Amino acid sequence: MSSVVLHEVGLRDGLQMETQVVPTEQKIAWIEALLPSGVDIVQLGSFVHPVKVPQMADTDRLFEHFTGPGRKPDTVTLSGLVLNEKGLERGLACGVEMFCMGVSASETHSMKNTRMSVEEATRRVVAMARDALEAGKKVQVSVQSAFGCGYEGPVSREQVLRIVGVFLDSGLRSISLADTAGHADPDAVEALYSEVLDLADDIECACHFHNTYGLALANCYAARRVGVTSFEGSLAGLGGCPFTAVAGGNTCTEDLVHALQQSGQRSDVRLGTLIEIARDIARFFDRDLPGAVHRTGPIPEAEPAHEG
Repeated sequence: MSSVVLHEVGLRDGLQMETQVVPTEQKIAWIEALLPSGVDIVQLGSFVHPVKVPQMADTDRLFEHFTGPGRKPDTVTLSGLVLNEKGLERGLACGVEMFCMGVSASETHSMKNTRMSVEEATRRVVAMARDALEAGKKVQVSVQSAFGCGYEGPVSREQVLRIVGVFLDSGLRSISLADTAGHADPDAVEALYSEVLDLADDIECACHFHNTYGLALANCYAARRVGVTSFEGSLAGLGGCPFTAVAGGNTCTEDLVHALQQSGQRSDVRLGTLIEIARDIARFFDRDLPGAVHRTGPIPEAEPAHEG
C-alpha cells in the first residue's frame, strides 16, 4: 500500500443516515465501479440490527458477493464495522477481511450508540479484536468522539489516551481516532495525534473526520503532518452518525484525493471514476450532496507549452 492509505466508508457511514434505502443491486453497481479505482480499503457495511438500521440489512449479502472468486482486485481489502459479538460472528461467517470496531470516549454517546458504558465497551471490543486476530483477520480499533461529543461537549484528552493505552496493552496497533461530532480543529488534531503516536513506535494511525463545521479536509492535512497514514472518507461527502446531536457528513473522498493529487500524492487513484460514482449517488438521491469536486470537476491540468 501507499504511505497514504485510502479507506472508503461511504457504503456504511455514508448511507446509514439516509432514509431512502438503497437497493442491493445499486450498491453492487457502485462497489463494482469503485473497486478498480485505486482506493485501498472499502467498507461494505456494518453488522447491526436490520430493523434499527435498514440501510445495512444487506451487509452479509454484499460480503458474500464480493468475497467470491474474481469479484475484487487482490489489492483491495474489504472492511466491516461490528458493534458486538453477534456482529463479529456474522462478519466471520460472510468473509470480512478487516474488522473495524470502536469505543466512544463519551459515556453519553457510548450508551446511545451501543447501550454500553465506556468501560464495558472497551472490555468487549478488546476481546472481540483478539478473537478476530486469532481468526487471521485484520483489525482496526477506534476511539469515537475523540475530539468532542455532541451531547457532552469537550472530551478529555486523558480519556482518549487511556482507551488507546488499553488497546496498545492488548497488542492492538491499528488505531483510529474518530471525530464523531465534527468538533476537531487542526491544532487539536496535531496535538492529540502527536501524543498518541508517542505512546508506541509501531502504531498505525488512521483518522475519521466529519465535516460538520467545515474542517474535515483541513484536519486530514493536520493529521498527515504528524504521521497519520490512513484516511477514511465517503464518496460525495455523504454520512454522519445517527447517534450524535448534530450529524455532519464525512471527509469527502474525491475532494481528499483531488487535494492529494494536487500535491503529487496518490496519482494512481482514478479521480474521474470517484467523481462519476459521486455524481451517480447524487442522481440517485436527487439532491445536491456536500462534496465539492464532483460538482466543480477537478482543477484542469496545465497544457504543455508549444515552441515556435
